[in-house]
Amino acid sequence: MTARSSSLTFKLVLLGDGRVGKTSLVLQYVNNVFSDKQEATIQAAYLTKRLVIEGVPITLAVWDTAGQERFHALGPIYYRDADAALLVYDITNKDSFIRVRKWVNELQQMASKPIVMAIAANKSDLVRSKKFDLQEAESYAASIGAGFFVTSAKFGTGINEIFLHIATRVLQLKKENGDLSATPPRKGMIVVDDEPEKEPQPKCCT
Repeated sequence: MTARSSSLTFKLVLLGDGRVGKTSLVLQYVNNVFSDKQEATIQAAYLTKRLVIEGVPITLAVWDTAGQERFHALGPIYYRDADAALLVYDITNKDSFIRVRKWVNELQQMASKPIVMAIAANKSDLVRSKKFDLQEAESYAASIGAGFFVTSAKFGTGINEIFLHIATRVLQLKKENGDLSATPPRKGMIVVDDEPEKEPQPKCCT
């Protein structure tokens, strides 16, 4: 197999209500930072992360969209050509989970191609002292074929796992569809992950 001259680029859009922790989650993943005073995203922010999955170099282009209602109409601009969507809700806020269902309906109606979805039950650090019923969210995620992860942007819990899951699913989907053409990433903040988690060991050839 010949070496790839450039990585595949997967577009991932983050969706969810304002203040559910979308920006904190992606900044924890890309930059390993967390702030209790994270300002609300205006329109959308763009970051990238490089990783290697199954020996394939991948650039994950992450669009962090604004959750405020006044920016809702801009949603289709960002997710129309997305490969994947990460839907985030606040584990302590039932209404934010209900909103996830509405985002999913929009994605299913307006996405221009099959899209990989995952749901993050975020802010798990706020409910450590009591049990929180996740059965409804888990069942819903299973019903739409989405991965489900409990995350904490503050402590980094579940974050690498959910992004790795998404990138792996997109790669599998593209392999099945024969769509592995390399595309250049858009300009933005690029953080190189020199030691991606769960990278398979190279197999020796005879």
